[in-house]
Amino acid sequence: MLVTVSDGRAVELRGDPDHPFTRGGLCVKVNNYIDKVYSPDRLLYPMRRTGPKGSGRFGRISWDEALDEIVSRFRSAIAEHGPESIMPVSYLGTEGVLNGLNVGDPFFNKLGATISERTYCDSGSCTAYAMTIGATAGVDPESLVHSRYIIIWACNMVSTNLHLWPVVAEAQRRGAKVVVIDPVRHRTAKRADWYIPIRPGTDGALALAMMNVIITEGLTDEAYVRDHTVGYAELVERVRQYTPEWAAGETGIPAEDIRTLAREYAGTQPSMIRIGVAIERHAGGGQTVRAIACLPALVGAWRRVGGGLLQLPLWAFPVNFGALMHPELLTPGTRVVNQFLLGRALTGEMALDPPITALMVYNSNPMVVCPEQGKLAAGLAREDLFTVVSDHFLTDTARYADIVLPATTQLEQHDIMFSWGHFYLSLNTPAVAPLGEAVSNTELFRRLAAGMGFTEECFTRTDEEMLAESFDWSAPALEGITLESLRRTGWARLNLPSADEYAPHANGGFPTPSGKTEFASSVAAEAGNFVLPLFRQGSNEFQAGGVVDPLPHYVPPRETADSAYRLNLISPKSHAYLNSSAGDQPAQRRVQGEQAVTIHPQDAAERGIADGQYVRVFNDRGQFVALARVSDEIATGVVMSPMGAWAKNAKDGSTVNAVNPFAFADLGNAPTFSDTRVEVEAV
Repeated sequence: MLVTVSDGRAVELRGDPDHPFTRGGLCVKVNNYIDKVYSPDRLLYPMRRTGPKGSGRFGRISWDEALDEIVSRFRSAIAEHGPESIMPVSYLGTEGVLNGLNVGDPFFNKLGATISERTYCDSGSCTAYAMTIGATAGVDPESLVHSRYIIIWACNMVSTNLHLWPVVAEAQRRGAKVVVIDPVRHRTAKRADWYIPIRPGTDGALALAMMNVIITEGLTDEAYVRDHTVGYAELVERVRQYTPEWAAGETGIPAEDIRTLAREYAGTQPSMIRIGVAIERHAGGGQTVRAIACLPALVGAWRRVGGGLLQLPLWAFPVNFGALMHPELLTPGTRVVNQFLLGRALTGEMALDPPITALMVYNSNPMVVCPEQGKLAAGLAREDLFTVVSDHFLTDTARYADIVLPATTQLEQHDIMFSWGHFYLSLNTPAVAPLGEAVSNTELFRRLAAGMGFTEECFTRTDEEMLAESFDWSAPALEGITLESLRRTGWARLNLPSADEYAPHANGGFPTPSGKTEFASSVAAEAGNFVLPLFRQGSNEFQAGGVVDPLPHYVPPRETADSAYRLNLISPKSHAYLNSSAGDQPAQRRVQGEQAVTIHPQDAAERGIADGQYVRVFNDRGQFVALARVSDEIATGVVMSPMGAWAKNAKDGSTVNAVNPFAFADLGNAPTFSDTRVEVEAV
């Protein structure tokens, strides 16, 4: 983003037209970011609660008063119950390397607090991906112009990966066929050459049936399989049972369409698969990603530029995660609690010993993004729970806080950014001074560490020192790139072959123990189920482990139509919100519209529901009220309500996560938000 400043105030914001990938484009989530910075609702000073929890009534206090109270209450909690009675709750916030995922890890590791496992997004996918092809960046997104067959699987690219769509559209103009697999005919699906509707949670069945066709019809790249994979013989036996006819019954996709998809994918090279976050969000999400990750090697797609698989380009960036997390400060044996269980942890349902008596929330809004919303609200309302929230606005979560702290926005803080979607490193320099008394997350934890008397060097580092430690600047990918050069240019492409030449696994070289695509995963056999330590403050203790089948297989949805709840609810990313960020902003709310649920005309007619009518969406976990949107864009038996709306703006004070389950997927403790059965009735 380029920001124009006049008299110390940001007056204009636009995308950088010189950036090769974003090309001046900003999506609706951030194109009015200045309005967020100067919003009249912005939190600018520390505040203490003056009314009941949840009331949103606060009075201004000084930073010294806020820090003194936090330190005093943390010390009291430790003295009475031990340090594990304190729990941090956080995720990505503004997503920077300095102020994002790991910014509080050193503080809470030193404190000895309960370790917060954060598996909202791609954890299960990352576990499965690493088991199969290792931590590889995969295909350069810009290389997709060379792809001849592109499958966009569980990803509404136009809404959530906007800058990649022009690359796909260019490939399409050059003759590539674009296929979208999704339960919803969304903005991206409408631009595809072939849209394939699929039942939620059955993507693994489709991937396995594709393998069945490719193998039985002799469509494999025999030389690539021989030289660059392990476990092929076992895979052949495994997929024998997964016929297109069987998969048709699971997925709702005709068997002949499955055969056509498999034949076209194998026979049109280079072929490319882009998977989205939704691919992991059901009971068998991990094994689904394992199966999909096997496909490119099976057909030799990796041989050519533009062929292979795209999950997260972040693997290409040599981030020094150890310097961010400082796992050496962890106390061995410290317990781990996943944030999806936060409602249960706070209400006593998990019978934690010691109980959670102090909570610190930053970079997250759990009242919107965590499941079992009703239990979480009840837990946050506990009078004996001391809660601190740092944020830009008085979120649904902050309304329950005892102390609220003002955080800086991206325009007011130093940071450095790797990318989830391309190979460019970006330096974020402050455009304006922090408004009011807002502080960055890095400064917040410096102040808290000083208050607690922590003396380790990591607690006194300046932002400049943290920037210097944030990456391995000697890594080949950063050759020719320095902080000084980034200050001049703002961004730089990693030192990798050009997008016209980059074929990272043309000759194998996968970052797995064998150096090959592992159809039969040695990691699964040795480690069992695990969450990458990155998502749990650097801790590798108390992993699920157990026996994980080294071969991909099908895990059906847990919640089925046989229950009293006949509709399958999915809650994808919103078009206008970034998770819950901007869920309170007027411009984004106008674009996104009121909280809605999309239902097929047949399902609506059976329930006497008309378009534009308020409906109650419910199951035995809870309910929320939404506006019915009757449309054939969604499959029969499926309803959709995007996540991100704030409860305080909802018709009945509840959102979609009031009905979503806490249950984990098969790998990486991923959520199962697409494995949710509900009923819908007119209000």
